[in-house]
Amino acid sequence: MMSFQPQQLKKLATMKMPFGKYAGRILVDLPEPYICWFEKKGFPSGEIGDLLRTLYEIKLNGLEYLLQPLKEQSQNSGKYYPKRKS
Repeated sequence: MMSFQPQQLKKLATMKMPFGKYAGRILVDLPEPYICWFEKKGFPSGEIGDLLRTLYEIKLNGLEYLLQPLKEQSQNSGKYYPKRKS
């Protein structure tokens, strides 16, 4: 069984695909058939390959929902909320 590292999970929820058909899309949002294609053809080397391999295991086991809070946290961290007037 593969162990998931917290930093890897955070990257899956925030990092964008750097190349290919889905370049610019957040990794966790990549379609499952695309991830399965990598599994059959071979994952790229380096960090992106490790992340895609981890994402494959997550999607294969239906665990994408575990990344949703990290994705939402990332999306909300850049928002500006003005102070309320008292």
